[in-house]
Amino acid sequence: MTEHDAAAPRPAGVSRRRLLGLAGAGTAGVLAAGAAGGLIGRVTAEDASALAPAAPAGPASADAVEFTGPIQAGIVTPAQERLHFVAFDVLTDSRDDLAGMLRTWTAAARRLTAGRGAGPVGAADGAPAAVPDDTGETLGLPASGLTLTIGFGPTLFTTADGRDPFGLASRRPPPLVELPAFDGDEIDPAISGGDLCIQACANDPQVAVHAVRNLIRLGQGVVRVRWTQLGFGRTSSTTTGQETPRNLFGFKDGTNNLKAEAAEALDRFVWVAPGDGVDWMVGGTYLVTRRIRMLLEAFDETPLGEQEAVIGRAKGSGAPLGRRAEFDPVDLTAQADGRPAIPETSHVFLSHPNTAGTAILRRGYSFVDGTDGEGRLDAGLFFIAFQRDPATGFVQVQRKLRTDAMNEYIRHTSSAVFACPPGVQGDDDWWGRTLFEG
Repeated sequence: MTEHDAAAPRPAGVSRRRLLGLAGAGTAGVLAAGAAGGLIGRVTAEDASALAPAAPAGPASADAVEFTGPIQAGIVTPAQERLHFVAFDVLTDSRDDLAGMLRTWTAAARRLTAGRGAGPVGAADGAPAAVPDDTGETLGLPASGLTLTIGFGPTLFTTADGRDPFGLASRRPPPLVELPAFDGDEIDPAISGGDLCIQACANDPQVAVHAVRNLIRLGQGVVRVRWTQLGFGRTSSTTTGQETPRNLFGFKDGTNNLKAEAAEALDRFVWVAPGDGVDWMVGGTYLVTRRIRMLLEAFDETPLGEQEAVIGRAKGSGAPLGRRAEFDPVDLTAQADGRPAIPETSHVFLSHPNTAGTAILRRGYSFVDGTDGEGRLDAGLFFIAFQRDPATGFVQVQRKLRTDAMNEYIRHTSSAVFACPPGVQGDDDWWGRTLFEG
């Protein structure tokens, strides 16, 4: 769970502003850069006003989101309301079988994101003696903004026992390494890692689950599910047209998350650039997931003032402590009654770019997975973040949070990292083509 203000312009390099086709000037909410390699500059009043929600943008809740393009959908796409995330282990040692499955998945993803069935025939129009090529639970439902995003884990390139079954070890991007252990981690290996992942986001949970179910079906014999996570209620905004949601602690979350309109900040902090590692990842990004259990019962018994001091924001308005409105700039130097208005152990203070020295694009969801056997909700945040390099993104931020007062109320129970290649372009392109054919 991190708080991110708008970030500094990217260093000199290739801009994807035109490729992304983002509206507006492309620098909304971007801070002034400090010295090269230094921390992000201070937020100004003009920066804060640029972050205020604009007129709603993007597709309506039932519309289809374009599958093809220079970047994968589901990253800067306006965050949908529902998530089904799944990580896979690869069963085969056949490079041809794996590549064939990825081609099949890509063809299915094109249809599913357009609001059609997973196969060309459909669930109900085939011969009575033939197995349907779609499971059918979305018959009559719209596309619901479905996006499908793929990622490749470190173990796809080199297995846990050191093998290179697909001849991909030399093509592993240097930033794609397992995340280090952090203080307080309670990571369960059974729900961590994975050779591949699929992130399905939609505004209808049945549409997201249907997509994952059919990709699992199409991958039988090649992959099997390692772990999966359902999510509801987005916990961040990825465009300026979206209102800030609230997390299960009741606080507005991700007020100043990086936004799709801030193209220069995305170039600096999210998209892989030439020279970053391997050519096939240029225009892609790295995905980090963390299942963060929130100890709701303990937080619910905490006085309001203490809750706000833990977070660093007012619970009602979402304003930074010491300010009046949600989008007022965070002032880490402000004083109140002779003390810092925003406590130095608060989540906002420690995760702010001027403290952390970096920024990431968040796209997380709330979850409730029953109870823990002692009558307490097993609930929290399924944290999703995209960044140009996990070492200078999530890892750097998480290390700054070692003294975070919020640590008393959360437990990290799952962890994974994946390389998300650039988008599929053209009818003959497919997920992972540049990796396998390069």
